[in-house]
Parts: sequence; structure tokens; C-alpha cells
Amino acid sequence: MVSQNRLPGKILTDRRSFLKMAGAAWAATLAPDAAFALEKTGAVYASAFMAPDGAYGIATLSEEGRIIERVPLPARAHGMTYSPVTNRAVAFARRPGTYAMIFAPDRSVAPVVIISIEGRHFYGHGCFSADGRLLYATENDFAGNRGMVGIYDGTNDFARIGELPSYGIGPHDMTLSADGKMLVIANGGIETNPDFGRTKLNLDHMEPSLVLVDTATGGLIERHGMPDHLRQLSTRHVDIDADGKIWFACQYEGPRNDLPPLAGCFSRGEDIRFLSLPQQTTLALANYVGAIAVNRQDGLIGLTSPKGGTTVTVEARTGRVLMTKSLPDAAGIAPAAHGFVASSYGGRFGETESTVAWDQHIVRLG
Repeated sequence: MVSQNRLPGKILTDRRSFLKMAGAAWAATLAPDAAFALEKTGAVYASAFMAPDGAYGIATLSEEGRIIERVPLPARAHGMTYSPVTNRAVAFARRPGTYAMIFAPDRSVAPVVIISIEGRHFYGHGCFSADGRLLYATENDFAGNRGMVGIYDGTNDFARIGELPSYGIGPHDMTLSADGKMLVIANGGIETNPDFGRTKLNLDHMEPSLVLVDTATGGLIERHGMPDHLRQLSTRHVDIDADGKIWFACQYEGPRNDLPPLAGCFSRGEDIRFLSLPQQTTLALANYVGAIAVNRQDGLIGLTSPKGGTTVTVEARTGRVLMTKSLPDAAGIAPAAHGFVASSYGGRFGETESTVAWDQHIVRLG
């Protein structure tokens, strides 16, 4: 079950705002079935995928999971971000990948591919500034064993113009506060080096943290480390609710028999608080939350676990679990008209099965 606290016109406004930015000329180029799917949907999404022939790409989709259009990618992607101000989306390479591709879902401008500077690789996530003029990307300075945030200029083909520290090791997901003044960074605390592929090099002395950084100065506002007994709880993904509360999700690198808390929240100036999930729910998540999303309209938190093959919906106000649903190879999750839409590595998006394998994350457009 999900909250019925819905504003009927809100989800349609998302589609209409997207179409307004995309323009009638683009919509007219779509195949009839894609145009029909776009006309009937309430919201538009994008997610990375792998096709049956092994090719990688980004798909624009309806809420029902109907593919509207595809954009090819040079290699596998992971997370995505989108600016409603500029109608630009970004697909970030999966760690330790070195590319990010910026594109307009309506093909109004040619895609731009940026490559990480020497000695760095991307961590699969990033976000735009509030005005869409800057792109922030989490990066690994692997020689210095430190997390960094690269800054790219959206007014100049996304040339790299600066950087700021993530104040931790292994920065993964990142988001922006509603006022645009603060970056929220999940430092997973895991040391990696591309010479060793995706091997985790410091599981016995991890340093996970959640960090707030001033976008104007790059200065540290707050840093929240994990308690000593949860040092192997890697903070991976973040989102922000309508009240400005920061929600985070974790992946546990400790013993399989442990049942640590896997998600929580905090506000600026407050200590972190973990969700007290029922043991049955924690078991279903298999010590691994792969993605988190906030439905601000309904006041809901959504979690997915590919290892547990599970999606979980939580009421943000009370922390009460409203729904636990089986979804083998659960991957991405994003807010929908009611609750959430989720995808799977097996090709499921919402209620639709497709021939592509969806990757870890979904971004809502519009």
C-alpha cells in the first residue's frame, strides 16, 4: 500500500513540462508507438541499459516502461542526473570508468563526452548546480587516495574548471540542496585503484561518511562518520525530501550474519538517525541497498536491493514500512504518480518486460 495523498495534476505537469522543453518538432520525429507512449504517460524517465547484443545506451521511457527513444553510449553507465533548467541529462560511467556523456533528451544539441583527467576516474554519480550551468561529478584521486568533486562548465562544452574535496574516501552518490548552496556527498569509505579493477582495498579499515559541502567556497559544513561498530557500513546513495531532510542508503561489507541498519536520515545540524526496519525487511534487503529515492509528493522513501531481489517503501514521517515487494535483480527506483517505479537487471521497468538489461539507477525528467 502507498499514501493516497496525491495531487492529481502534478504528475501530468511533469510530462507537459518535459514536452514544453523538448518541443513539438522533436515529438513529431518519434515513431508512432513511442509517440503514443509519450502522450499517455504521466512522467518521463531515463535509465542506462545493456542491449541483447552487448551494446550500451540510455533509454528515455514512459512511466509504464515503454521505450520512447535510445541514445548510444561508449561503455557501461551507472548513475544519471538531469537539469530541468537546461534540459540536459548526464550518464556517468560505472566505476572505474573515465567518461561521462551529457545529452539533451530531445536531441536539440549534440551529445558531449567528457573524459576524467589523468589520475582520476569517475564514481558513477554527479549533479547539476541549481541553474544548470555547472556539473559536479564524484571522482577518485587514486594516487592520493582521496575523494574529489570535479566541476565542469556547462556554458563551455563542459570543460573542467575546478574541483573541491569530498572530505572522504570513495565518494559515490551526490545531490544538491533545494537552495543550491550545499552538496550532499556519500563517501563510501572504500579505497579502490583502477590497477586493481573493482577490488576493495581497505575493508578492514573503511572510513564511510556523509558530508555537507558549501558550493560557493568548497568548505566543509558538516561531516558525519559512521559509529565505530558500523565502520564497514558503506554510505552509498542519498536523496532529499520536501522538508530538506537527507536520506541515505548503505551497503554492508562486514560478516553476512550481521544485520546492521541499512538506511537513515538527518538534517543539517543534527546527528544521523538510522531507520529501525523490521528484521524481516532487513533480511530481505540482504545487507545491500542498491538505490534510494524520495517521493516528495507522497512523503515516501523507496529502497531497492539487487542482492535481495526486493523493493521496500517506507513512510518518511514515521519510518513505517508500507510495502515490501519481490523484484528479482532489482535495480533502479524513482518517484511515480503513486509510490515508485522500479527496474531490474532482468529487463523489467514498472510493469513492462523488455529485452534490455536496465542498469542501477533511474532519473525522472521534466
